[in-house]
Amino acid sequence: MVNKLVTTAWLTVLLFGVAASSTSAVAQESTERQAISRTHDDPQLKWSPCPPVFPKGCEVTVLHGDPANGRSDVFLRSPANYKFPPHWHTSPEHMILVAGELHVTYEGQKPSILKPGSYAYGPAKAKHDAACANAGPCVLFIAFESPIDAVLVEEDPR
Repeated sequence: MVNKLVTTAWLTVLLFGVAASSTSAVAQESTERQAISRTHDDPQLKWSPCPPVFPKGCEVTVLHGDPANGRSDVFLRSPANYKFPPHWHTSPEHMILVAGELHVTYEGQKPSILKPGSYAYGPAKAKHDAACANAGPCVLFIAFESPIDAVLVEEDPR
């Protein structure tokens, strides 16, 4: 339970910091409810390392919302041949692969191979792992319905 709280707190601080450091234009758009659009290679995006529950190499940037307090949209980026260890999130995930090839396996289900444009849904607290193939870096758009966390399965307090 302590590990989950530390992981959740760390991720909340990281993502809150990323959101707070976004350009004033992005902040203004969010507060005024203006439409926005971003591409994964937009030079204005502020990328930060993923939380330490994941191996070094992946990065995250907040596109919209407040990851510490509710709905938010992020890009998650990893290099080719990167492996995300088994983990779960409190929030459901709505995902679209933007670049690369991502292999995702949810516990008790057949593996899915996501290619650019592929949509995937992950239920809340569903254990899963993922691997970016050697076809190049992966960029995944993720929409979370509630505050973002990531809990390694080996630390699972359930």
